[in-house]
Amino acid sequence: MVKRSMSLDPASNLQSHSPTSSGRSSPVLRAPRRTVEDALYKKDRSYRRYASGVERALSLFDTAQQEWADYISFLARLLKAIQAHPSDIPIIPHSTTVATRLAQCLNPTLPSGVHQKALEVYSYIFSVIGKDALSRDLSLYFPGLAPVLSFASLSVRPLFLSLLENYILTLDSYALRPALKAIILCLLPGLEEETGEDFERMVQALDKLRQAVTVSPDTHDETKADGTASHYWQCFFLATITNPSRRQGALAFLVRRLPKFGIRNRRGSISTEKSTAPEKLSNEAESAISPEPGLLIRCFAAGLSDSQLLIQRGFLDLLVSHLPLDSPVLQERISHDDLERLVAAAAGVVSRRDMSLNRRLWTWFLGPEPSAGADANEPLASPTQDMKGAGVDVSSHHAAYFSQYGLRSLTRSIMKMIQRPSPLPADRSKPFRICLSLMDRWEVGGLIVPEIFIPALQSVQIYSETSSKEQLDEVMRSASVFFDGVESGLIWGKLVELVTSALRSDASKHDDALRKLRLAKFILGRFNVREEEMLMHHMPLVALSVLVMLNKYAGKNVEEKASAEDISTLAYDIADSLIQLIPERALLQQQNNTKEPTSKAPDLKGDQITSKITSFYIESHGNLDFSEPPFDVHTLGQLCLHEAGSLFAISLRSESSQSMAELYARILATLIYKLQDQSSLHDIDLLFVFHQVLSDSSPTRPKETLPFPCLVAITSVLSALQTANTSNPYVSATELPDLLHPLIALIWHYLSPFNPKYHVEAVRCLWQLHSISSSGRLVEAAITTLMVSPGQSSQENDPIELAGRGRRLAVLWTHTIHEQSLQTEKRGSTVSRRSSGTTTIPELSPPTGGFQSVLTRPLLLLLDALAEEGTGLFAFVKCWLQDLPTLDKVFEVLARHLQSLQSLKERETLAPSQAGGKSRASASVDDTKECLYYLKHVLNILRWPSSYTWLTLAEEAAPQITETVSDAEKMTLQEWIVRTSMKALSVNSRADHSQQKPHIEELYRTAVSIVLQVFQSPYAAPLKALELEVPLMARLKMSSPSLQSLILEAILAALKLRLLSPPLQRPPSGHQRKQSRDVGAPSRLSLIMEKPLNEEPSSPPIPPPPQLVECLRAGFASPSSRLVLDDWVKFLAEVLPLFADAIFQNLIPLVECFCTQIDQAFEQLRSTFKQPVGDVQISPESTLVSLMNGLERILAKAHDRLVLQETKTATAKSPEQPQGFFGNMVSGVFSSEINQTRTPTANSRLTVLLCFQDTVRICFSIWSWGGYGSNSSKPDPTSLASFGYTSLRMRNRARRILEHLFAAEALECLETLAVLWCQSSRTDSRATSVMGLLNVLNGSKPKHTIPAIFNAVYSRTNPNALDPMRMSTLTSDLSDTDLVSFLVDYTRSLEDDAMDEIWPDCMIFLRDVLANPLPHRQILPTLLEFTAVLGQKVDNTNFGEQRKMRRELGDLFARLLTAVFTTRSMSFLQEPSQVAAVEKASSIASGGNIKKPVDVVAILTSIMPSLQLILVENDRVANAATSISTNIIGPAFRSKAFPENVTKSTLDLIYQLTRVAQNNKAWKKDVADAFNDPRFFSTPLPLITSSWLPILAQWTLTDKDRLPELLSRLSAPTTAGIMFGVGAASARQETDRKTQLTLRRISLLLLAAPEDTFTPTLPSLSEKLVELLTATPASSPSSTTRAELFMLLRALLLTISPVHLAPLWPIVTAELSAALTSLLPDADNRDTYSNAAVLQACKLLDTLVVLAPDDFQLHAWLFVADTIDAVYRPAAWSATALTDEVAEALAAAGTPTSRVAAHHASLSPQHPGVETPLRQPFLEPLLEAVQAGEEGADVRAMTRSELAGRVLRPFLGQLGIAAFEATYGMGVADWEACRVGLLRDLCED
Repeated sequence: MVKRSMSLDPASNLQSHSPTSSGRSSPVLRAPRRTVEDALYKKDRSYRRYASGVERALSLFDTAQQEWADYISFLARLLKAIQAHPSDIPIIPHSTTVATRLAQCLNPTLPSGVHQKALEVYSYIFSVIGKDALSRDLSLYFPGLAPVLSFASLSVRPLFLSLLENYILTLDSYALRPALKAIILCLLPGLEEETGEDFERMVQALDKLRQAVTVSPDTHDETKADGTASHYWQCFFLATITNPSRRQGALAFLVRRLPKFGIRNRRGSISTEKSTAPEKLSNEAESAISPEPGLLIRCFAAGLSDSQLLIQRGFLDLLVSHLPLDSPVLQERISHDDLERLVAAAAGVVSRRDMSLNRRLWTWFLGPEPSAGADANEPLASPTQDMKGAGVDVSSHHAAYFSQYGLRSLTRSIMKMIQRPSPLPADRSKPFRICLSLMDRWEVGGLIVPEIFIPALQSVQIYSETSSKEQLDEVMRSASVFFDGVESGLIWGKLVELVTSALRSDASKHDDALRKLRLAKFILGRFNVREEEMLMHHMPLVALSVLVMLNKYAGKNVEEKASAEDISTLAYDIADSLIQLIPERALLQQQNNTKEPTSKAPDLKGDQITSKITSFYIESHGNLDFSEPPFDVHTLGQLCLHEAGSLFAISLRSESSQSMAELYARILATLIYKLQDQSSLHDIDLLFVFHQVLSDSSPTRPKETLPFPCLVAITSVLSALQTANTSNPYVSATELPDLLHPLIALIWHYLSPFNPKYHVEAVRCLWQLHSISSSGRLVEAAITTLMVSPGQSSQENDPIELAGRGRRLAVLWTHTIHEQSLQTEKRGSTVSRRSSGTTTIPELSPPTGGFQSVLTRPLLLLLDALAEEGTGLFAFVKCWLQDLPTLDKVFEVLARHLQSLQSLKERETLAPSQAGGKSRASASVDDTKECLYYLKHVLNILRWPSSYTWLTLAEEAAPQITETVSDAEKMTLQEWIVRTSMKALSVNSRADHSQQKPHIEELYRTAVSIVLQVFQSPYAAPLKALELEVPLMARLKMSSPSLQSLILEAILAALKLRLLSPPLQRPPSGHQRKQSRDVGAPSRLSLIMEKPLNEEPSSPPIPPPPQLVECLRAGFASPSSRLVLDDWVKFLAEVLPLFADAIFQNLIPLVECFCTQIDQAFEQLRSTFKQPVGDVQISPESTLVSLMNGLERILAKAHDRLVLQETKTATAKSPEQPQGFFGNMVSGVFSSEINQTRTPTANSRLTVLLCFQDTVRICFSIWSWGGYGSNSSKPDPTSLASFGYTSLRMRNRARRILEHLFAAEALECLETLAVLWCQSSRTDSRATSVMGLLNVLNGSKPKHTIPAIFNAVYSRTNPNALDPMRMSTLTSDLSDTDLVSFLVDYTRSLEDDAMDEIWPDCMIFLRDVLANPLPHRQILPTLLEFTAVLGQKVDNTNFGEQRKMRRELGDLFARLLTAVFTTRSMSFLQEPSQVAAVEKASSIASGGNIKKPVDVVAILTSIMPSLQLILVENDRVANAATSISTNIIGPAFRSKAFPENVTKSTLDLIYQLTRVAQNNKAWKKDVADAFNDPRFFSTPLPLITSSWLPILAQWTLTDKDRLPELLSRLSAPTTAGIMFGVGAASARQETDRKTQLTLRRISLLLLAAPEDTFTPTLPSLSEKLVELLTATPASSPSSTTRAELFMLLRALLLTISPVHLAPLWPIVTAELSAALTSLLPDADNRDTYSNAAVLQACKLLDTLVVLAPDDFQLHAWLFVADTIDAVYRPAAWSATALTDEVAEALAAAGTPTSRVAAHHASLSPQHPGVETPLRQPFLEPLLEAVQAGEEGADVRAMTRSELAGRVLRPFLGQLGIAAFEATYGMGVADWEACRVGLLRDLCED
C-alpha cells in the first residue's frame, strides 16, 4: 500500500539526497551541460562550418512540406550535413531542433519510406554521439521514436528494433530508469500479434530491457533494497494500468514472463489454521511486488475491467495460473481494500454473460480440485453437508476454499457497490446482475446472497424515493430477476428476521424499526411473492410471526403513542397483505389427510412460536426438501386465528390502541372466513369481550361513547363469525339480541346530523348487522325501540330528543335508499362512491326484503308525528317530507301495506254498487283499522304538500303486487291513491249506520279527504279520465250528513277539473325533476329572463320595517336556528317581495351574513373530515345546503329587481336583449360613437355584482373541496365513504349555484374567477381548479367564455369600441394583461375539438386588435402566445378548411409580430438597468401563473418551437426570424452596454431561432457580430456555459467556414517594418490583442462544437500554431500570445480524439519544455514566456496529466516522474523529470513557498469514500487556495519570482506524486473540471 504520509509532504519531496555540489543530485539542468560543451567547440572553425551546414539543412524544413518526397529530400540533406562532421567532434549542433524535425518526420500519416529514412538519420546520429552522450540526451531523441511501433509497417519494424537494440537498450541503468515506462509502452504494440514474425524479437527486447535496468544482488548494500527487477515490473504494471490501447501486448508478455505468486504445497488443500511463518515466494515474484504490491492488483483489476472480452479472458487465465485466491500475496501482503478491488473486478466479468469468462472465474473462486490424499476430516462449508457422495465432497471442498479465501472480500465489494449513492440506473442494477450470475454456483452464490440480500433490496427502496419512474423500472427489472432466483426459504427467513427485530426493538430504536418495516412492506409490494411454495408454506409462517410480535408489541406500554401507532400500522399492513394473499387451502387440512383428527391447536406461547419459526429458517434455511415445517396445516391456521383474535381483543380493551381495532378486525375477519373451524377463539371468549366493551359505553352519555372505528371492528368481526359457518354460528340465536341492541344503540348515536363524518359507514354497519339477523328483524326492532324509548325515562318525552331521533332516522333513510339505488345501477359507474381504503364494511348489498325490512316500523313511527301539530318532531317531519327526493319510497311502504289488506282486496271497480257483500264474507280478518291507520298517514302527507310532493305523485308509478303488469297498465301514484281511497269508501258501505263501527265513518272521511286533496294538485288533470264524480255521486246516497259535505266538496273539485282543466297543467318532463333535496329553492337565476316583465305591482308596496334585516341576519347567524333553517329560508322567500327596490340597500349586509355563515359551516365540515377520530358536534350538512338556498334566493330576487329597473330606465337597449346575456358574439364593427352614459341604476348594479363576486368566491372554494384537494390534508380513511358522499353533494350544490350565476351575469362571474386564477401561486392548485370549473360548467362553454374574455379585455383597452351592453363594470381588480394571460391558460386547457366553436370569434378579435393596435400595445406579446396556442390546437384537429385556416392564422401571427415591434419600444434591451428590472419582475411573477407581458423575449422563446406549425410556409418563418433578429437580437448585441444587457432569456430566444430557422442569415450575422465583438469575453461564465456554447455549436454546424475564417485572420509573426519608428509598441500591442482574441474565439468554438467536428481543419490549425510559436518578444504578433496558444492546445486536447493529435506531440513537448525551463533564474528565454504564458503552460501540463492520452504517456517521463520512484525514491535518486529539476532549481535559488499553497498541496486529490474517484486538475485548487488565503493575492499581478515560489514550485514539486496517486487510485479523468477551468481562463481578461 502506498504510504500517503510520505508522498505529499513538499519538504520531503524537495530535499536533495546529497550536497548541492556533488554531481548528479545538484539541481543543474541537462541543457546547460550541452551548452558548455558546445561553447568549447564553437572556437573550432571546422565545427562552425559543420554547424552552419546542419543549420542550412534544417532551414529547408521551415517552408511547409507539401509531399512525402519533400520529407525524404530534407532528411537526405540533413543526413549529408551531419555526415560532414569532423571526426573528433562527436556532437550534433542544433540538437534540439534536429530532434524536433526528426520527430515530425515520424508522423503516422506519412508513408513508410519517410519513416525508414528518419530512422536511418537517428541511427547515424546515435553512432556519432556515442553511448554517454545518448544517455545524457535520451530525453531529446527518444520521444520522437517512442510512438513508431504503434503505426510502423512491416518494413520499418526491423529497422526500429535494430536501432533500439543497438543503441537504446545498451544504455546504463541510471539512464534508462526515468524513461523505463515510456520504453515499455513503446515496445508493447509489437506484442499484439503473437503470430507476427517480430513477436519473439519484441519479447527478447523487453527481456533485454529488464536485464538492463535490473540491479544485481551483489551490488552495494544501499541499492540492494530495490530488489532485482522490481522497478521494471512496477513500471510494467503502471503501463498496463494507464494505457488500455497497449493492454493486449502487455497481456501477451505477462503470460510468458510474469512470475507465479501461488504456493505449490498449498494446492488442493485448505489450511485450517493461521500459518505461523509467512510463505516464501520466488525472488522474481518478490521483486515484482516490491515495494508496492498494490500495483500488481491494480494491473489485474484494470485488465479484468477492460472493454475487450479477449483481454478479460486472458487476465482471468493469468489469475488462475499465476495469482490464485489462496496466494500469500492476496491473503497476507496486500490490504483488504485491495483484495476487494481485485475480487470486485473479477466478479464484474459475469455481466458479460459469457460462459468462457464465467468458467474461468469459477475456477479462480473455487480453487483447484482436491488432491486424492486430502484429509477426509476437512470441515465442510456446505449447507447440505449431511449428504454423502464424491460429487458433494468436491463441491464442499470448493465451498470451503471460497469461504476461507474469497467470501469476505467478495461480500464487502458487492456491499460497496450496493451502497454507492449513484443516481444512474445502470450502477444501481450492476450488483443485482452480478449476484444473479454468481448464483449459478451454489458454492459462491449460496454464501454471498444471505449477506447482501437485505442491503441490496434496501438500496432499491431508497432509490425508489428519489428516482423517476423510468429509472426505477429499469433497476426493478434487474432486482426482480435477482429476487426470483433466490431460494424461497432465504427470502422469507430474512423477512421474519426483519419484522421480528423491528417489533422487538425498544423505543430508542424507533427509526430503525420503521426503516425495517418499510423495507418489508416494499419487498412484499414490489416483488413476486406469489409462487405456490411461498403461498402455501412460507407466507402463513411469516404472517403468524408478525401477529405474535404484534401481540407482544400491543401488550407493552409504549410511551410514545404516535410512534407506536406508526410501527403498529406498518406491521398491520404487512400482516394484512400476507393474510389476504394466503389461499384457504394453506390453512385448512385436506379432507383425505385423516391421519390426525381435527383437534384443538396446541397451547403454545408467543415466544415458543417465534423460536420454532426462527429455528426453522436459521437451522434448516427454510428448506422444505430436507426438513419438516414447524407446524402442520391445521395447527398453523388455528394459531394464526388465535393470535389475530387475542390481538383484536387487546386493541378493543385498551384505550390507547382502540384506533387500531378496525385494522386488526380486518385481519381477524379474513382469517375467520378462510378457516371454518373457530375452536381456537373459544379461549379468548370474544362474546364476553364484546359485552364488556359495549357495557362500558352508553349512547345517552356521549362522552363515553365508543370510537366509531371500534364499532366498525365489532360489526365486521361479528358478521364474519356468524356467516363464515352458517350451520354453526359463533353466537347463538338466543344470545344475539342481547349483543345487537347495545351495539345498534351506539351506532345510532353516530347517525346524528351534527356528526356527519361517519354517516355512510354507520348505515352500512346497520345493514351488515341486519344481514346476520334478517330472520328475526332484530335491527328493525332495535331501531324501533330507540325511536320509542332511548333508555332513560327522564328524556322520553323531551321534544328536542324526539326531534333528534327523527333526524337520525332521516339520515338512515337517505343513505339506505342512496346505497340501494347505487347497487341497482352499474357498479363502478361515475356516480358510485369511493369505498374506504381500510374499512372492513362491504358496500351495502340489498337483502331480500329491501329497505322495508329495516325501515318500515321506524318510518311509520315517524309519520305518526304528523298527527301531532305544534311539536318539534312534527315540524321536522313536515319539512323533511316536503323536500324528500325519495318520497316515492315512503308512499311505496304505505302502498305495500294497503295492498296487502283484505278489506281492500277484490274491489277492482270504482262503482260502489258493484261492491257486494261477498268480499266481506270472504274476508276472514277485519283489517279496516289498519286501513284507516295507513290512509291517515297518506292524508297527513298530502295535507302539508310542496310542489315536489305533487310532482312525485303525478310522475312516479304505483308499486305493483305482481310483476306481470305491462307499462300501459301501470298507474301513477296519484291515480292509485284515488282508486284506493274509493275502495276504502266502499268498505261496509251497504251496512246499517247503526251496525257500523265508529272507525269506519272516520275511514270514509279520510278517504274522501284524500281524494279532495289530490284533486287540488296542480298536476291532477290526468285524473279527469276517471270520472270520479259519478261514483262519488252514487256514494252520496249512502252517506251520513257529515260525510256528505266532504263528498260534495270532492264532487265539486272533480267537476272543476273536468270542465275547467287548463292546458298547461301537464307535469314537466323527467329530466327537469329535482334529483336531490339540494334543489330545494324553486327560484332559479337562470329562469329570470323567461319571466314576463309586467309582474311588478302597479302600486309601490309599503317599505318593510327597519328591524326586519337585523332579524333576518340574526336568525341566519344564530347557532340555535341551525335545525330549522329551511323555515327561515321560506320566510325569507315570502318577505323578499316586500323589499321592492329597498333590497339594494340591504343586500350587502344580508349577503355578507350568508357568506360568513356558509364559510364557517364549510370550514367546520372540512375540518371534521381531516381529524382522525372525533365525536365533535358541528352544524349538520343540511345547514350548508339551506344557507346556500337562502343566498341563491336573495341574489335571484335582487337580480330580478335590477333587470326590472334597468329595463324601465334603459333607452338605448333593446328590451329583448337583457343585460348579461352570455351568448353575444364580438362584432367585427364596433360603433365607437355611442357615448356610454351612467344610468341611475349603476349603484344598484354595483351592489348586486359585488354580492355576485362574494358568492362566486365562496362557491368556488366549496367546489374545489375533494376534487382539487391536493393542498389539504388527507381525510380520515375510516370515513372515506362519508367524505366522498358529502363532498360530492356540496360540490354539486355549489356548481348549480355557479351555473345560475353564470347564466345571469356571465362576464362578472368570469372576471371573479380570473382574479382567483391570478392570485394563485404555482404550488397552489387553485389555478387548476379554476380551469377545471370553467370546463365543466354548462354556462361557461368555450363559445360563451372566449367572447366574454374578449369583452372584458375591450372594456379595459378600448371601451369606446364596445357595445355598452357588453361592457364590463370593471369591479374586479384585473388589468388587460392579466386577462390575456388568463385567456392563454384557458385556451390551453380546452380540448382540441372546442376550436370549432371559438375559431370565428378568435379570428374576428385578432383582426380587430390589428386594425387598431395602439390601445392594445400592452397585450400584444401575450396575444402572440395566444395565437401560438391556437395554432397548436388547430394542428390536432381536422375541422373546416385546414389550409385556409392555417394560412389565415399565420398571416395574423406575422402581423401581430410586426405590431409588437412597432407599438412597443425595445430600447429596454439596450440598458442593463432596465433589463435587470424586467428580470426581477419576471422572477417575482414566477411565483404566480401570470407571465409578465413586458417580457417579450420570454414569450417569443416559448413560441419558437411551434413557429413552423403556426406559420407553415418556410418564407414566413424566415421573415419572422429576420424580424425578431432585427428588432430584438441585433439592437441588444450592438448596444453600448453589451454584454451586460444580454440576459439568459435573450440567448434562449437565439438558441430557439437557430433550431427553427437554421439557414436564416439575420441571426447568423447577429451572432457573428456579437462573437467578434472584443467585449464578448466579458460575458459572465455561467451565461457562456449554459447559453452561448449551444448557440455557437448550432452556428458552427450550419456554417462550416467559421473556423477557417478565424484562422485566416491569424498572421505569421514578422519583424519587418516595426523595429523602428513612431508607434511601434502600440501597433504591436494592437496586433497582439487581435491575435489573442482570435485564438480565444477559436478555442471557444472548439469547446462548443461536438467532438471531432473540426478534425478536417486540424492540419491548417497546426500550421498556424507552428507559425505563432516562432514569435519573439520583438515580433508582431509577439510572444505575448503564448498564453492563448496554450489555451488552444488545451481546447484541442478536450475536443479532438487522441488518434488525430499525433502530429502535434513534437510541437507540444518542445514548447512545454521551453516554457518550464524559462522559470529558471538564469534562463535565456525568460522574456519569451510571460507569467500568464508560464501559468497556462503549467495548466496544459496539468490537463495532460489528468487526461493522460495514450500518446502523451510516451512523453510524460520528460516532465513528470509518475512512476514508483515518486513515492519510494532510491538511495541515489536524482531529479530527471523536468518538473522536479525546475522545482529543485527554484528551491536552491531560495524562492519562498506560500504557506497556503504548501498546505493545500499536502492534500490528496482522491476521495476515499467514493468508489471511483475523479482525477482532477492539481493546479486549480492551488491557485484558489493562494487567492483565497490570508494574503488575498492576485496571481496575475504577481512578479515572476513570487509566482514561481508561491504557486509553481509547490505544483511542479508535487505533480509527480499527485499523478502517481491518481493512477494508483484508478481514478477516472474529470473532463468537466478541465473544461470548466479552460472556459474560466478564456473569459478572464
